[in-house]
Amino acid sequence: MEKVVEKNINIEKEEEKIISPWKIIFKRLRRNKLAMVSLVILCIFIIMSAFAPLFTPYERDGIDFEAYEESPSRTHILGTDDLGRDIYTRLLYGGRVSLSVGIVAVIIEVTLGVILGGIAGFYGGIIDSIIMRITDIFMSFPFLIIAITVVSVLGPSMYNVMLVIGFLGWTGIARIVRGQILSLREQEFMEATEALGLSDFRKITRHLLPNTLASIIVWSTISIASAILTESSLSYLGLGVSPPTPTWGNMLQAAQKQYVIENQWWLWIPPGLAIFITVMSLNILGDGLRDAVDPKLKK
Repeated sequence: MEKVVEKNINIEKEEEKIISPWKIIFKRLRRNKLAMVSLVILCIFIIMSAFAPLFTPYERDGIDFEAYEESPSRTHILGTDDLGRDIYTRLLYGGRVSLSVGIVAVIIEVTLGVILGGIAGFYGGIIDSIIMRITDIFMSFPFLIIAITVVSVLGPSMYNVMLVIGFLGWTGIARIVRGQILSLREQEFMEATEALGLSDFRKITRHLLPNTLASIIVWSTISIASAILTESSLSYLGLGVSPPTPTWGNMLQAAQKQYVIENQWWLWIPPGLAIFITVMSLNILGDGLRDAVDPKLKK
């Protein structure tokens, strides 16, 4: 009886030691202090942008007739622009738009890339060749030049920027998913799915794509940073989100005069710093996630 009890206790201890892959990834990421700091910074930016009215007493386009081009003060902690609008308020609302563009654009990229990459990797042959040649065509053109051309034709707006970035940027994740599925479909668990007679759709969605999820998350994190930079570039050129809707990019575009650069630093340093900190944090978090999901990394 005692041996049976001891055996059950040992089994329970072994079960407690079993850790899921996602818990292992999170534990590894948690040991990366720089990545965790970046994650906290991003969470702060997202919360402040999403709930902007709670963090500022001013309206997005509210005008203070007594404070035109005012430097930072107790009333306006980041000063005002040439119309008397509070820079801090517009920075928060601008973050809402810039982050939304980055996240939605990456969702479009991931959706297209995962579908096409999954089909190409699973079926191979002529289907793989056709999809990969289409991918090569998209990758052969300079991204920013094509984006500028398409946005110029469609017209500058937040939704057009999202669509352009999303429909032009799916090639990277498609190649990653295809490469991983080409490797995974030769594994023994796929032979088991063949024996069970599962449909191709079930094989891809339930057994192959979940095994590529870690790489997709890492790629998405880094791509959000790239999408934010692209939106900022297009807005700076006057081809992104149109004023009065603020974004970090068009706030910089409005402050490109030589006089403003030399004498009104509060108009261009805050949005510039916001872009820099956000993109750096996303890149550092992406590097941390990449290291955390690397199976070759020692515990």
